[in-house]
Amino acid sequence: MAVSMRDLDPAFQGAGQKAGIEIWHIEKLSPVAVPKSSHGKFYTGDSYIILKTSASKSGALRHDIHYWLGADTSQDEAGAAAIKTIELDAALGGRAVQYREVQGHETEKFLSYFKPCIIPLKGGIASGFKHVEEEEYKNCLYICQGKHVVHVKEVPFARSSLNHDDIFILDTKSKIFQFNGSNSSIQERAKALEVVQYIKDTYHDGKCDVAAIEDGKLMADAETGEFWGFFGGFAPLPRKTTRDEAKNIDTVPTRLYKVQKGQAEPVEIESLTRELLDTNGCYIVDCGIEVFVWMGRNTSLDERKTASGAADELLLGLDRPKCHVVRVIEGFETVMFRSKFDSWPQSTNVAVTEDGRGKVAALLKRQGLNVRGLMKAAPPKEEPQPFIDCTGNLQVWRVNGQQKTLLQASDQSKFYSGDCYIFQYSYPGEDKEEHLIGTWFGRQSVEEDRVSAISQAGKIIELLKFSATQARIYEGYEPLQFFVIFQSFIVFKGGLSEGYRKHLAEKELGDDTYKEDGIALFRVQGTGPDNMQSIQVEPVASSLNSSYCYILHSGSSVFTWTGNLTNSEDQELVERQLDLIKPDMQSKLQKEGAESEQFWEILGGKSEYPSEKIGRDAESDPHLFSCTFSKGELKVTEIYNFNQDDLMTEDVFILDCHSDIYIWVGQQVEYKNKMQALAIGEKFLEYDFLMEKLSHQAPIYIVMEGSEPLFFTRHFSWDSTKSAMHGNSFQRKLTLVKNGGAPPIDKPKRRTPVSYGGRSAAPEKSQRSRSVSFSPDRVRVRGRSPAFNALAATFENPNARNLSTPPPMMRKLYPKSVTPDSAKLAPRSAAIAALTASFDKPLPAKEVIIPPSIKGSPEEPKLSTEAMISSPQGDSKENSVNNVTDEAPKPKPETIQEDVKEGETEDEEGLPIYPYDRLKTTATDPVTEIDVTKRETYLSLEEFREKFGMVKEAFYKLPKWKQNKVKMALQLF
Repeated sequence: MAVSMRDLDPAFQGAGQKAGIEIWHIEKLSPVAVPKSSHGKFYTGDSYIILKTSASKSGALRHDIHYWLGADTSQDEAGAAAIKTIELDAALGGRAVQYREVQGHETEKFLSYFKPCIIPLKGGIASGFKHVEEEEYKNCLYICQGKHVVHVKEVPFARSSLNHDDIFILDTKSKIFQFNGSNSSIQERAKALEVVQYIKDTYHDGKCDVAAIEDGKLMADAETGEFWGFFGGFAPLPRKTTRDEAKNIDTVPTRLYKVQKGQAEPVEIESLTRELLDTNGCYIVDCGIEVFVWMGRNTSLDERKTASGAADELLLGLDRPKCHVVRVIEGFETVMFRSKFDSWPQSTNVAVTEDGRGKVAALLKRQGLNVRGLMKAAPPKEEPQPFIDCTGNLQVWRVNGQQKTLLQASDQSKFYSGDCYIFQYSYPGEDKEEHLIGTWFGRQSVEEDRVSAISQAGKIIELLKFSATQARIYEGYEPLQFFVIFQSFIVFKGGLSEGYRKHLAEKELGDDTYKEDGIALFRVQGTGPDNMQSIQVEPVASSLNSSYCYILHSGSSVFTWTGNLTNSEDQELVERQLDLIKPDMQSKLQKEGAESEQFWEILGGKSEYPSEKIGRDAESDPHLFSCTFSKGELKVTEIYNFNQDDLMTEDVFILDCHSDIYIWVGQQVEYKNKMQALAIGEKFLEYDFLMEKLSHQAPIYIVMEGSEPLFFTRHFSWDSTKSAMHGNSFQRKLTLVKNGGAPPIDKPKRRTPVSYGGRSAAPEKSQRSRSVSFSPDRVRVRGRSPAFNALAATFENPNARNLSTPPPMMRKLYPKSVTPDSAKLAPRSAAIAALTASFDKPLPAKEVIIPPSIKGSPEEPKLSTEAMISSPQGDSKENSVNNVTDEAPKPKPETIQEDVKEGETEDEEGLPIYPYDRLKTTATDPVTEIDVTKRETYLSLEEFREKFGMVKEAFYKLPKWKQNKVKMALQLF
């Protein structure tokens, strides 16, 4: 399409360069910008152009253009608005969707920009009406219609305007009444209350009474009598509805017209297909309630303007002037438009991309106009966040037919591709303990086990009284939350369940279940130590990928292979995973392009392999749908520009993020509908309403109202107190309106996190990271701080591996560089570094780094270092870290018989303090009169801080007995 400056109005200069809404009204047939302070005010005598600019997650800008025609606007102004809309689209690159909005019949998408409603004002600039300020407050009656957005229209202030089907708002000087027709729904009544709040804030400065009047309540209370008093007293309303919309407009058969010489010429068709649309022409598709104008990419600006006028004339001739008219450009058709066709190709070969936008930008730049923002670059990619607390408790079961087997802690993160699993993760939430119940289906698992897994997971959720979030996850489509919960996740080939074994026997298939002494190839992936996976793949060269690292083992031979596109972080992960798969074996490093013959021999020879990263579909901009599910059929309605208030407690909603699907279930949804939530999600993926090519195996979350996890609420501006309110949607919002918008409930106090099997209580939010330091002898304990883990790891027994996560081990990338001394000192250095770093942060109340121990008498056996820094695994209160406070008894110092010698001092407890050089075992004059296992007790605090960089102020905040314990525990020689 050729564009020249004479076709572009100067008022559109710089339009659409950033996300938001821009509005122009038509004055003397030209657009004039409306200030932001007046956005949402529309006059019945004017025509307006509204530009909505949205920024996607990729940074690209998307535009929707609406032109709104007031009921009293002139024909010339309406025509000017339609033409200027096409010019604005041309200035934006010729890809925006354009909507015609007629007062009183606006689209839900348009109304969603101005929530809760728009109430057109009488008058207008071009029409000559004057805006007169009323001296006396005039009583007004409004009719409200709509379940998700509200169509508000002023009606005559008379009893005859009322009916049983709709909601009415009577606005008087001192009070606002909402009259609820007996046939109206709870959701409609709740949405109308948002209009009441808007009128209260806009016209009464938030200071007036509100009353709800129920149709049929007669004179039951004073407010009902007061309401009917404005109409001269109560009288029965007619049964018949007073709605004046066309009844059968959506039953009009779809027709196709081609625009030729300014006229809409009908096209005879048997079925509507994409092949009927020519890129050099414009077409009109009449679908009854909606009329689409399709404009080919090769059409001129004048041809597009002519097509728009032809559509208006066609609707006037059909006596349907209030229909929605939507104009779309070839290559940027809406989902609704494409759904009208019997066949539509998945991708249309239109060479547009940034071409059209670039040409327009270059043209405008030559003319001296500002084009900043027209060629928007994608923002830098951000690291995805899990949005879940990672200090909780994890339990995993393997499904075996109708039974499930609880896995030991050491096996919780080791799954088999032929099996199904159930996991329960409990973690501290904002106000209470949260639960995530999930099912994981391996690629090779059988349907019998999948059905059983869902059924048994459902029983767990029922036991939790539907307060848990449910997840259905397929192998290869795991979300980030899943990986950070498991941290080190391994998937082996084959399976152990009876169902899988039976399937192999019936199909006469070979058993390829993983064997430790067999040949196995693992692809290592992840983003860090708290999110790393090893996936077993076919042991052939074609399974390699230049973007990953791999582990290959065959008998006693172990290899690590690093692709040319990997980085140091990827190579660190492969070393960590190697310590989980083959902890006691040394590996041979293989770099891509320099592999040994033995490596290729195990894989069966060389072959070509890919280099692109394997990944899930990226999360896209979320879409919210309300849904009804009956007799296996799912009907959905999209809610535009949604917020938390759109979630009604009586309904089920679907939040579509493309890579993840959330099914939100309100508290007052019937039990049978709650049990169908997973089926609703599966049907949604099957139907793919937005034609997004959704995978049927995308993760599905079932989210219950009142227990919404952070990874769901992050898509809203969330107020948890709203979902904690009682009553239906109408009762809740009525309470909010009467209380000025604040929920009349007390936020529940945060419960003390429970100790999971002896684990320490969850730290504050700022310390809930499960990032951990790895060392050859450490065992990761879920819920501890990183500093505590690193310190305790130097004393824990490496053979006692009975915790929730397998014990990773750290190895040098190049094993030959490891020396015996460096191998021993590495874990202690890591412990000191982590402990020192923890002093930079303020310590939370009652958090201890090392639990105190009380020395016994000389006859009693002394406590070992392991006992003093024991892992909180036991059940006894005496050994639990959770029960230690700062008021613990001070350890009694051992008696030193000899006098203090020259160069020695004493601390506050009477212990002598020696210079650091004399405490070394390698000193020329070492101290011999001390307990060598506690030599740091005799080190001066100043030297201790100087040697190890400890922050003086933070260390002094510790009680004296803690200071001594810290020094004793480090055991530096």
